Amino acid sequence: MVHRRFWKRSQRRLRGRAGPTPWRRRGLATAAGVSLAALLGATNPLAASAATVSIGATTVPATATAGATVHATLSPGGVSSPSFGNQYYLASPSGAVWPLGGAPDYGSLAGDHLAAPVVGISTTPDTAGYWMVAADGGIFSFGDAHFYGSTGGMRLDQPVIGLTPTPDGRGYWMFASDGGIFTFGDAHFYGSTGGVHLAGPIVGMAPTPDGGGYWLFAADGGIFTFGDAHFYGSTGGVHLAAPIVAMASTPDARGYWLMAADGGVFTFGDAAFEGSLAGRGLTAARIVTDPDGQGYWEVTHSGDVYPFGSAASSSIPRLALFHSILGPGDQAMEWAMAQLGKPYLWGASGPDSFDCSGLVMRAWQAAGVDIPRVAADQYGSGPNVDLSQLQIGDLVFWASDTAQPSTIYHVAMYIGGGHMVHAPYAGTVVSIGDIGGTDFMSTATRP
Repeated sequence: MVHRRFWKRSQRRLRGRAGPTPWRRRGLATAAGVSLAALLGATNPLAASAATVSIGATTVPATATAGATVHATLSPGGVSSPSFGNQYYLASPSGAVWPLGGAPDYGSLAGDHLAAPVVGISTTPDTAGYWMVAADGGIFSFGDAHFYGSTGGMRLDQPVIGLTPTPDGRGYWMFASDGGIFTFGDAHFYGSTGGVHLAGPIVGMAPTPDGGGYWLFAADGGIFTFGDAHFYGSTGGVHLAAPIVAMASTPDARGYWLMAADGGVFTFGDAAFEGSLAGRGLTAARIVTDPDGQGYWEVTHSGDVYPFGSAASSSIPRLALFHSILGPGDQAMEWAMAQLGKPYLWGASGPDSFDCSGLVMRAWQAAGVDIPRVAADQYGSGPNVDLSQLQIGDLVFWASDTAQPSTIYHVAMYIGGGHMVHAPYAGTVVSIGDIGGTDFMSTATRP
């Protein structure tokens, strides 16, 4: 086997042709799944990618709709605001990785030329490293994440859309948008949906706790079981207000939660309903099980974390989130984050230095939206939103009199999880910080 290794700035970028176990099967896998952008109707930049995957043995499970406990229209169970202070990694399609909330920095591909965009990121089980996967199947490992193989150099029928590790972190499943499953390290192939006519596309996978099987789930909530994964019900055939985007197993593997993009939660088997984000107007991306199985966290596209049940008194483990580009706010944020490290200069609007309002103005211009140059004027550049409804790209402000927008003296851009990117003041550089503090205004602006 030939593995091409690239070393740069102490960041490991590993690609290979086939791994030690080069299964090439039809199917789909991982909790990361298809990007939110693809599911929610945004332009898919991978649509033109090409490839070929051979067909392997296929196991087809029952896909009944019975057993669903439908809670998608219920309001959150007493949770009115997200919990901040969580450590997580936010990965960009460009290959940049931003450690947030104090998460250790294990490196990224920022500034590197990639043959294909990054489409997913997953942490190792001990969260001391992570893998990124590109649309061509290239694998990039950081920290204690090991390289076990990739589809780099292989011709694929469809682009790769995600990766999920085995429970012990000694292997991973990789999957393509046509349902091709590729196994590496100690990841075993248990079957796929190859050759099965699907009512909705497969969008992800959840492995069983022992790694002896997995569930594949479709955008319509259809469930397919393989290995020691059992079927407890699905939303197949149920009218959904938003597509299913995430799944989590209970710790004993005797049930699971499905989560829709609007935050609606569906429970099956011994999974209990503890509340949801449905009706909040937020875009949900992940659902994470509390280890005791009596609660869960819903994680929004912005990286904000909402606990339900026992999760309200627990700490969420360190996460890795992929930043799907859903709208101009995401585009503006990506542009602003690419300016990290550039010096503050009063009155500057780039490209080599910025002040606070110059940075956010240029970022929104890069997203195709013109806003005023001065921070106080930027407050009126769009609708004002409550801090509980913050989305990526929203502008947050500080004023000497928070009741008078004319006294605004600083502006920053929200990037999720209670964090912001801004150009602070003379002698500093464009950097990440936390929202809040003295003079912080209680409403934000969405240009």
